[in-house]
Amino acid sequence: MTINSAKTSLAFNSLSLKKDLVKNLSSLGYEQMTPIQAQTLPEMLQGKDVIGEGKTGSGKTAAFGLALLDKLEVKRFRIQSLVLCPTRELADQVAKELRKLARAIHNIKILTLCGGTPFGPQIGSLEHGAHIIVGTPGRVEEHVIKGTLQLDNLNLLVLDEADRMLEMGFQAALDNIVERTPLDRQTLLFSATFPQQIQAISESIMTDPVMVKVASSENKSTISQSFYKVANDEERLDALRLLLLDKQVESTVIFCNTKKETQQVADSLHFDGFSVLALHGDLEQRDRDQTLLRFANKSASILVATDVAARGLDIDSLDLVINYHIARDSEVHVHRIGRTGRAGSTGLAFSLYSDKESYKVGLLEDYLEAVITPELLPSEAVLANERPQAKMATIQIDGGKKQKVRPGDILGALTGDNGVQGNQVGKISVLDNKAYVAVTKGALKLALRKLAKGKMKGRSFKVRHLTV
Repeated sequence: MTINSAKTSLAFNSLSLKKDLVKNLSSLGYEQMTPIQAQTLPEMLQGKDVIGEGKTGSGKTAAFGLALLDKLEVKRFRIQSLVLCPTRELADQVAKELRKLARAIHNIKILTLCGGTPFGPQIGSLEHGAHIIVGTPGRVEEHVIKGTLQLDNLNLLVLDEADRMLEMGFQAALDNIVERTPLDRQTLLFSATFPQQIQAISESIMTDPVMVKVASSENKSTISQSFYKVANDEERLDALRLLLLDKQVESTVIFCNTKKETQQVADSLHFDGFSVLALHGDLEQRDRDQTLLRFANKSASILVATDVAARGLDIDSLDLVINYHIARDSEVHVHRIGRTGRAGSTGLAFSLYSDKESYKVGLLEDYLEAVITPELLPSEAVLANERPQAKMATIQIDGGKKQKVRPGDILGALTGDNGVQGNQVGKISVLDNKAYVAVTKGALKLALRKLAKGKMKGRSFKVRHLTV
C-alpha cells in the first residue's frame, strides 16, 4: 500500500493521541502536522508497520516519536521502544526531540547508547532500567550480544535514516539486533532515499508496511542552483577558492564524496587562510562533536563534510552549499542542497563537475526535470579578496550539567561586573561534564578572563579557547 503526498496537513488534535501529548504539542507551538506526519501518524497509531521516505527537516522524528510515546506504558518499566540511528550526533538529536515531546509524561526514562563513549557507565544505566533506547547499531549490538540489553519486551522498533545505516555497513548489526526482538513488534522505517537495499530489508523485517513518500518540503524557488565545469582536480580546487572568495558568505558547507578528499580539501583551504573545519568518520567522536558545535555557533565559516557525517548537522541559516563532486545519487544531491534556503530564506547551491561526471549530470537532469548548463566561474581578480572569517570564537568550560552548571550561570559570569556585553554572547551549550559558549572574537580575551577568575555555583572551572 502506498500513500501519496497530496494530502494537506491536519491539526494534531484531530488524531487519537493521548491528551497529555496533544496539550504538550500545543505548548511547543506544534499545531499543524507536516505532510509526512499527516500521512504516517494515523497509520502508526493503528499499529501498522510504516515506511516513510522524506528528507531531514520533514518532521519525521516527531512523527515516529509521537507514535512511540502514545504506545508507551510508563508504569511498565521495561524497554518498550528502540530507535536506531546511523550516527551518535543524530541519536543525540532524536533523544533530545523525544524528551521534548515527552515533557508531559512523568517518570519516563530515555537512554542513549552510542559508540565513542565509555561502555561501563552505559551498563550501569541499563541496570537501572529504561522505557526507550536511542542508539547506534554498533553499540546497541554490542550490548545485546553481551546480554546487558534485553529486548524481550520490545513492541516498537524504529530504523531512522535507514539508508545511511546500510551505507555505513551496519547491515549485519541490524540483522543481529532484529533477531533478538519479538516477532509481533511494530516496525517503522524512515529514510531520505530508497535504494534497493532498503526494499530488501523492509521485506525481511516488516509486515505489510504502508509506504509513504513525501516530496521535499523546501520551496525550490528559494534555492538558486549553479553548475561549474572543471577540467581536473587541480582546477576543481581553484574553482572552489574562486567561488568562496566571490560570494563571501557567513556559513558554507562543502560536500565531498570520500573521507580522504574531505580532509584534503579542508587542509588546503586552511593553508590558504580560510576559516574551515573538516567533518568525517575518521575523526574521533569528541572531535566530531566539537566540530559540529563550533560550526553551528558560527566559530568557523566553512565546513567540509561527507554526507554521513553531516547527518547530525542542525543549522538554521546556511548561506551556501557546494558540491565538490556531484553526489553519487540524485536524491542525495537534493538532500544536500535542501540544507540551504530553509524557512523561506534564499539559499545558494553550487556544484562542480568534470567530463567524467557527465553521466551523473545527465541523471540529475532527468531527476530535476531541468537542463543543466555550466556557468562561468568568477574572475581570478577575486583571489585578492580577503578570506571570509568567522565572527565568533568558542570557549570550553570544564563543567556541565553534572556540576549543576546552567546557561544562565555562564551568561551571568560573562556579563557581570564590567564583563562582556550580552549581544557579544552567542550560543551556549551545556553537556554532562563540559559547557561551550560562543562569544564575538573581539570579546574573547575579556570573556576568558571573566570565566577563569569568576565563579559559577561557588567554584572555579578551567576554561580554554577551542581552536583547530
